[in-house]
Amino acid sequence: MNKELALHIATEFQDQYHATPLLSFAPGRINIIGEHTDYNDGFVFPAAIDKGVIAAMNRTDNDLCTVTALNLDESHQFKLHQLSPIPNGGWKNYVIGVVAEIQKFGKELSHFNLMIHGDIPQGSGMSSSAALENSIVFGLNSLFDLKLTKEEMILISQKAEHNYAGVQCGIMDQYASMFGQKDAALLLDCRTLEASSIPIDLKDHTLLLVNSNVSHSLADSAYNRRRAICERVSKLLSIRNLRDANEEQVLGLIDSITSEELSMALYVVQENQRVQKAVELLQENNLNELGQLLYQTHKGLKDQYQVSCEELDFLVDFTKDRSSVLGARMMGGGFGGCTLNLIHQDDVEAFEQEISKAYKLAFLKECAFYKVTPSKGARIIAN
Repeated sequence: MNKELALHIATEFQDQYHATPLLSFAPGRINIIGEHTDYNDGFVFPAAIDKGVIAAMNRTDNDLCTVTALNLDESHQFKLHQLSPIPNGGWKNYVIGVVAEIQKFGKELSHFNLMIHGDIPQGSGMSSSAALENSIVFGLNSLFDLKLTKEEMILISQKAEHNYAGVQCGIMDQYASMFGQKDAALLLDCRTLEASSIPIDLKDHTLLLVNSNVSHSLADSAYNRRRAICERVSKLLSIRNLRDANEEQVLGLIDSITSEELSMALYVVQENQRVQKAVELLQENNLNELGQLLYQTHKGLKDQYQVSCEELDFLVDFTKDRSSVLGARMMGGGFGGCTLNLIHQDDVEAFEQEISKAYKLAFLKECAFYKVTPSKGARIIAN
């Protein structure tokens, strides 16, 4: 967590409201492997990171809630019992969605002031949305003593995204942000919400994110359409969802579904297998084979699930002849954001310089770099 950021938002809050705020923090996340499997009740392997969103808040006697996004220098006011999605509301819909879903859960709130600030680049695939949602619900839970469990809070965050932001996301992002552990990733069963903590020891390698600076928006038809395809295939197979399918079953539908639907369904089944294999390889310290799985996942996301883009493919392809990089793939929902690279720590600086130069030459734009560390999940940092 960024202590300077916490001090900045606390100071801004005190200057505006002449009160000491409660501060809550929720991290973003990386996902080592397992993309688009969460809403198919599958397996994922995420870790919370040391970047996130800080929410500063206090109770107020005003008849309105006031929320300010310091990153954007924007504010919004609303009444607690007049909440509905705002057309093209952006970040505001995540905020009012969390508040509305808390009330739907039967918990009583009074009006409050809220400031939010974060250090996750938006659209980077590190789940700034889940960090935003969780920072708010975690803070309000403490501020109003709502006695919500962590499990209840992540469901509130997920429903806010479904019902107010219009994204039919799975549960992985909210779970990893809430339950993340220092120096570990979580093998999460998205059906049962049971997770095993897997220590992360990459020896002389590290995880480096390369941001394409191509901003994506999951609140569009592409993401929701893929979820609908998965649900259609599951229905044809008479199963709950693709978590329960194998490749033979999917291939049996070759005459009943389009080639695109077939490829997407096969990707999900194969990705679930890769997640569980990746955990075994990590426990065996077999980083070379783990890196190959990352490349396989990228190929599946590019060719089968069709959620990559030219810039992400370039960044992954650039690594393939570099012995210091064991594996790379696009990370997150797709259509932009970051690549995840498993790279020898001694080559990071040279790699950044070379790929940055090549990327700028190819696309006339800069890429950015982030070293990330598996970190603890949502928490109160000042009360």
